[in-house]
Amino acid sequence: MFALIAISWPAAASAQVVVLELDGSVQPASLRYVERGIREAQERGAQLVILELDTPGGSLVALRSMTTAITQSRVPVAVYVTPAGARAASAGFFLLISADVAAMAPGTNTGAAHPVALGGPGPKDSEQDVGTAKATEDAAALIRALAEKRGRSVEWAEKAVRESSSYSAEEAVEHELVEIVAPDRAALITELDGRRVTRFDGSTQTLQLRGADIYVVEQTFAERVLTVIADPQVAYLLLLLGLLGLMVELMSPGAVVPGVVGGLFVLLALYALSVLPVNWAGVLLMALGAGLLVAEAYVTSYGALSIGGVASFILGSLILIETPIPSARIGLGLVLPAAIVLTAASVLLLSRVLRLRKARLQSGLEAMVGEIGEVARSIEERRGEGKVFVHGEYWTATSAEPLARGEKVRVERVEGNRLHVASVRLAPA
Repeated sequence: MFALIAISWPAAASAQVVVLELDGSVQPASLRYVERGIREAQERGAQLVILELDTPGGSLVALRSMTTAITQSRVPVAVYVTPAGARAASAGFFLLISADVAAMAPGTNTGAAHPVALGGPGPKDSEQDVGTAKATEDAAALIRALAEKRGRSVEWAEKAVRESSSYSAEEAVEHELVEIVAPDRAALITELDGRRVTRFDGSTQTLQLRGADIYVVEQTFAERVLTVIADPQVAYLLLLLGLLGLMVELMSPGAVVPGVVGGLFVLLALYALSVLPVNWAGVLLMALGAGLLVAEAYVTSYGALSIGGVASFILGSLILIETPIPSARIGLGLVLPAAIVLTAASVLLLSRVLRLRKARLQSGLEAMVGEIGEVARSIEERRGEGKVFVHGEYWTATSAEPLARGEKVRVERVEGNRLHVASVRLAPA
């Protein structure tokens, strides 16, 4: 029995590495995921948390909470920028510097962490410039504190914030911003086995990772959805579809479904834009463009409103996202097809509205014109009044000629609540 216990004990006590996979912007949903993953690692008694990162940046509020979760974790956290082609830009750079171990895969990059003011650039010496300067100082102070505490280069870390400097994996090691360049997760774990790391509180811990079990914490469905829609391209498409839905509802009142779906998409887009470096002037220009396209259906402008609407939409789209990361911006490759779709939808909706306006009314008093009825009380003299029976009802009627009771008549026009009729034998066929 004792031999069996001795044999089974190492298996029971084998080390565990918990892996978190963060691919997308730093925002409230990703914050909840990281906090949940670190909490689960602590409950499992894991030796290490590896946060595999590929992000263009995100919300400063979520970033601060995430760095707090990393620095206060009872389990050491390694932030690993992977795979090749991934980046830890903007907010991701702060996460990398805050980790117990900073690692990157070959072909990755990090940096470009200068704060971007929400709302876009303003005039020189404006309050917005003052706000941007304050945000830059605040971010620079945070990165200095993290780098100094983690024993990394304060100078090069601060350059990423103040000058938007960006570094390849090899440059990051050369500038003492990261410790390890590893091609994959297995190589990283091998490199870290037996390594002594200094925790944020100054204590040290030696990582025992030989033969460690790997446990990957999956995102919940809600976290995955919120992460996907926080992508700038997805957020833009949601806003476009939402505006299209609302345009359909405004041009065809009573359709209901386009309005409901459009409103839902606009709300989802606004959630995504709230965690992105968005220029709200761009949002307003896009909304103005959609409004001008709708107005074309009600105001005779001979296309001027439509041209202005499309131009406003394109301009707003191009300035929608303010970021130094080119891949995170809305490019012409997406804007032009979107503008074509919006224009085509507007033309189709406008043509439908015009057809409905020209169509003959099928309800109301005007619909009685041309109907055949019978004289119920004779009209004795020219322009005199009598009664006719049309559509099961008695109506006051006038006629250009006297009409006898029982004579068949056709309704020629409606004047208020009075019908003007003519004898069937006199009315044109």
